[in-house]
Amino acid sequence: MIADYFRLAFGGIRHRRLRSWLTLIGIFIGITAVVSLITLSQGMQAAINSQFEKLGSNRVMITPGGKSFGPTSSSLVNAELGDPDLRAVKNVRGVEDVMGPLIKTAKVTFKGETKYVMLFAYPTSAEFIRLLLKNGFMEIDAGRMLKPSDREVAVLGSTVAYDTFNKDVKAGDKILIEDRAFGVIGVRKKSGTFSDMAMGIPLSVGRDMYNEPKEISTIFAIIKEGYQPEKVVEDIKKALRSERNVEEGQEDFTVSSPQNVIDTLSSITGIVSAVLIGIAAISLIVGGIGIMNTMYTSVVERTREIGIMKATGATNSAITMLFLVESGLLGLIGGALGLAAGLGISKIVSAVAMQMAGIELNIIVTFAMVFGALAFSFVIGAVSGILPARKASKLQPVEALRR
Repeated sequence: MIADYFRLAFGGIRHRRLRSWLTLIGIFIGITAVVSLITLSQGMQAAINSQFEKLGSNRVMITPGGKSFGPTSSSLVNAELGDPDLRAVKNVRGVEDVMGPLIKTAKVTFKGETKYVMLFAYPTSAEFIRLLLKNGFMEIDAGRMLKPSDREVAVLGSTVAYDTFNKDVKAGDKILIEDRAFGVIGVRKKSGTFSDMAMGIPLSVGRDMYNEPKEISTIFAIIKEGYQPEKVVEDIKKALRSERNVEEGQEDFTVSSPQNVIDTLSSITGIVSAVLIGIAAISLIVGGIGIMNTMYTSVVERTREIGIMKATGATNSAITMLFLVESGLLGLIGGALGLAAGLGISKIVSAVAMQMAGIELNIIVTFAMVFGALAFSFVIGAVSGILPARKASKLQPVEALRR
């Protein structure tokens, strides 16, 4: 019996092919948008978690500004970090090492092509280079690392060297950083972190180039094994409040652990995704209204057919089921096409993100998501067909046959 309902419903859809395709558009667009947004947000969340997991839970980041994190926060407030802050953090019990680079977004030109790249200017002392190597911040793939006597030279991340410009940048090449000539002396190994998209130069050169002789953009602290990161973070806050002479709650700096950053970014990603999915869901409502309108038209056109079915023994429930299945199938077909399109868009965006920014968005397709999208589409279609189905079931055979 159920198979007969589906066979008749498919026949009705094929008979009104153009109208059926036009009816599917709303559901198609809605499911496409929802599926692509869900998969991309999940991929972004996984990428964020992966990036910060690679950094490790024993890394702490201190940035200027009391209400944001990251190197760009210094532009939002009149606060700076300096060498005294670096020493204060270094003296906190439980802190093993500290690093204080100058971080900028630099204009970089190679063979006439200009791009903007994240630039790290850091000390080139032997002690600091050992610190970088010890904590996995710099492994060289080609060329060499910076050394104390270096001046206008740069070490590039793998993405900067191989995926940013039309031609690969190799050790020995010349580039312009802020219209200043630099020699490329090394390329770092791919690490899968944000450092792949950055380049490094000597701190003294960076400070001279940007005319910022004392500023530190961000302080990175490494916590010793055996110490609780949360406790050390609180001690760092106390030390910096004392050094900068600010009261608790009035801090002009932010201390963030990788987990803090993950939680914040996850919250932001979740809110943005929810809003966008809510907007996309409007097209599902529009699609449902389109199905309802189409089914009402179908009832009017098939009045005589309904009368014949009733006259030959079809019950009201059978007529209702037939129209519900047909409207549900309209939703299901639109949902299936939208699911395929949404996954396709996600794959394209993922490929572009990898090519353009070196960010790997793993698009994971689960049975639950596929089944949920298809089931939801069918339910929307079926619900939209309830009123037309009831109207069809209430037609009297004699009156229907007269039309």
